[in-house]
Amino acid sequence: MSHPVRAARRRIQHEWRPLVAGVNDCADKVAEPWDTSRTTNPDRVVVPLRAALGSNGLLEQLPHLLADAVDAAGSELPARPVPAPPYVIVTSRGPVLRATIDPGRLVIRLDTFEVVRDPVPAYRRLDGVAVDIALE
Repeated sequence: MSHPVRAARRRIQHEWRPLVAGVNDCADKVAEPWDTSRTTNPDRVVVPLRAALGSNGLLEQLPHLLADAVDAAGSELPARPVPAPPYVIVTSRGPVLRATIDPGRLVIRLDTFEVVRDPVPAYRRLDGVAVDIALE
């Protein structure tokens, strides 16, 4: 793990814990009405997760988390990020934040669901939020 990635991870873990907890709560609400522990329909993840993040004000905060992580990594953003592509995307696994910075592309994934392929692809709620950060 590179120094910028470590610095970004520490910043998120220490300064953005309430936001990560809020993402976790939204994912819990998405999975709550399922009649099993998984769904095979990605729209039962993406659409309600994006709506829950938006209605709880978290979607608007994600670009600030991204900008702060970029700052912690010792870089600057060329433009102010917005809660929409290419900076913020809500996927079937959870929110993905992306920024192109001097050393490469910083990608922060807040995974709340995982894809299982048994026998068809399905989406299962993770126990919490897995924060994955990469510099590509």
